[in-house]
Amino acid sequence: MVSPKTLEIVKSTVPVLEKRGTDITTVFYKNMFAEHPELLDIFNETNQKLGRQQTALATTVLAAAKHLENLEVLLPQVMQIGHKHRALQIKPEHYPIVGKHLLGAIKEVLGAAATDEIIDAWAEAYAEIADVFIKVEDDMYQKALWSGFVPFKVVKKEITGSDIAAFTVQPENASFDVSSLPLVAGQYITVKTDPEDSDHIALRHYSLCSVDTNAGIQFAVRRDNKNAHRGLVSNHLHDNVEVGDSILLSAPAGDFELNKSLIEQNDIPLVFISAGVGVTPVLAMLEAQVKTNPQRPIIWAYACQNQDFHAFDTRVNALLEQAEQVQKNTFYFESNQLLNEEWLKTLPNPADIYVCGSMAFMDSMIDGLMALDHSGDNIHYEPFGPKMSLSAG
Repeated sequence: MVSPKTLEIVKSTVPVLEKRGTDITTVFYKNMFAEHPELLDIFNETNQKLGRQQTALATTVLAAAKHLENLEVLLPQVMQIGHKHRALQIKPEHYPIVGKHLLGAIKEVLGAAATDEIIDAWAEAYAEIADVFIKVEDDMYQKALWSGFVPFKVVKKEITGSDIAAFTVQPENASFDVSSLPLVAGQYITVKTDPEDSDHIALRHYSLCSVDTNAGIQFAVRRDNKNAHRGLVSNHLHDNVEVGDSILLSAPAGDFELNKSLIEQNDIPLVFISAGVGVTPVLAMLEAQVKTNPQRPIIWAYACQNQDFHAFDTRVNALLEQAEQVQKNTFYFESNQLLNEEWLKTLPNPADIYVCGSMAFMDSMIDGLMALDHSGDNIHYEPFGPKMSLSAG
């Protein structure tokens, strides 16, 4: 626990963090990468360019400052970030590097306003915050289904919905049997690649599209070519990785999963809302639900550009046919079929709701559901980006 004096000083910096937080984190990343370019192998370059990582870190720092005397209230956010860190293999030795450059960025951005007293207080506060993360992540490392990045061989590659590649992989080590691994629907694996178009190793998270491991581990990758952006890893996997090739994966991670207390119940409907490749984790959840309890009412909503981009439709239909009470809804943007608040008004309340898609899609769906008085405890989501950028501080 930090000293009362440190708590007082850190709390007094909250207004500054609210105003200058992203400025501080932008300087932080610039300086840290300049001194430690090897860390560019860990961080997503796209999230850096779009400012998502800076915003997420600023949100995290602000939340920690507000709740420093009781960091336990941030445990859900710490767990979310911890899963990402464990998947990326961020270790305790990385935390002093982050602390050094975070304090340096505060001093650089705030100038004379960042007195020695403030820097010393934040040093003590950061040590407390880092200790929480390290302990949470240590437990995750202990529970991981395997250690580090392990080589897998691609045994199947299938294109679905025009721009999504579904991969099935098996461990190269024949003694490593994945058929009995307790995969969790909604989680993701992390792929470690060395793309030709980059000077750095690149790591990316991709959702499991099934928890049936009889054929191997299954995950899906959307080719990311939107506007002027060309996804480094997604294009590499689509264009250069074929059946028989080897890839490196870290163990599944993430906290996006079905509410275990409701899977066997039938009085609260299960609602899946996804767009584009956001269908991937909820597809695995649908599979898990109908396998365990096909009697539960299910409402399925999926949005994409048009029929050509409709991913996993045959597989979704086969799973929905196993359920006894189903409402299926499809929205094609090009046909002006909009998944919007008007449709959200048709949902039962209470409902157990799972949402996945782009950041903009997340914002729209979550805001719409909250405006309709759906409980935040019943809304579960997985955006494809730093999650704290959507979390309340």
